[in-house]
Amino acid sequence: MKRRNFLQFGLAASLGTPLLAALRQDRLDEAAEVLARATAQGQVASAVMYVSQGRTSFTRAFGKARDEHAMFLLGSISKPIAMTALMTLFDKGGFKLDDPLKKFLPKFTGEGRDDVTLRHLLSHVSGLPDQLPENDALRKKHAPLSEFVEHAIRTPLSFAAGSKYHYSSMAILLAARVAELLSGTDILTLVDRAVFQPLGMKHSAQGLGRFKLEDFVPVQTEFAAVEAGGGDPTAKDWNWNSSYWRKLGAPWGGAHASAPDIARFIGEFLFQKGAVVKPETARLMTTNHNPLGQTPRGLGLNVGKGAGNEGCSEKTFGHTGSTGTIAWADPASETICVVLTSLPARAIKPHPRDLAAEKVAAAAT
Repeated sequence: MKRRNFLQFGLAASLGTPLLAALRQDRLDEAAEVLARATAQGQVASAVMYVSQGRTSFTRAFGKARDEHAMFLLGSISKPIAMTALMTLFDKGGFKLDDPLKKFLPKFTGEGRDDVTLRHLLSHVSGLPDQLPENDALRKKHAPLSEFVEHAIRTPLSFAAGSKYHYSSMAILLAARVAELLSGTDILTLVDRAVFQPLGMKHSAQGLGRFKLEDFVPVQTEFAAVEAGGGDPTAKDWNWNSSYWRKLGAPWGGAHASAPDIARFIGEFLFQKGAVVKPETARLMTTNHNPLGQTPRGLGLNVGKGAGNEGCSEKTFGHTGSTGTIAWADPASETICVVLTSLPARAIKPHPRDLAAEKVAAAAT
């Protein structure tokens, strides 16, 4: 049987006849073929794709991925997960979005810091940097998250809070620290208790959780970003595949999950059933909080067409990860798309994850 016929049969069997009228089967075949070709050629070592529309879904594993439940390092898809844990405390009245950060972190004061609010942190307009200047040094010494927090509190702001957009992993770190203080537990435990368990995400962990290092898909670190140790032969004890990084559970990039589990997470916001956050909070998190002229952002989530791929609607929300991952939902078509790969996002343009996701977006229009 030819590869295309095999893929077509596999997807048709998984999707079922009712969905064929809603989704263009040929585009979904093409999405699967992108990843099948990339793994067959050795460009991508491992990948899993999950697609759903309404109540019908399919999942496929490619390359070295053991099965559809293979767990990948999510990169920045970790951000909305950690911020969802924080927002469960918002639902309990623990804080208001416009509370100043210094209310919870008193040392965060002076030189413009007094004006930074929780909303600023979650929508990436706080003035904090993406990574700390001493990022590599901290990772080389295997610093705990608490040390990253102390450095982030002291690092100078690049601009006045709210005046510009600048993507910031350190803003997410400090918001996660607020979640720890309010909950009385560490962010790794809080994410598991407040997000993974209620959603039945059994193949997910913030850090290692109950899993072993070998349970996770390795990242192709030879193509990784510099701040992840890419291109540095001495970085093996602190890069994305190191025991240190996998255990750290950084709220900005250290979560692991399978594609079906990420779909469950995205579905919490698409269907707003209130399993983790209240429906009104889910809507709040997927609504743009930045003024006209700035990059639109929800609370921990990317929103608008830019959150998905070509063909997605303005209602789309989701996130990408520098480890080679993408996840989005488009309420206009009730489509969820998750593509997890082991090939870092900066390795090649266009990236196979994006090419596959674009086919999914086209199938839903």
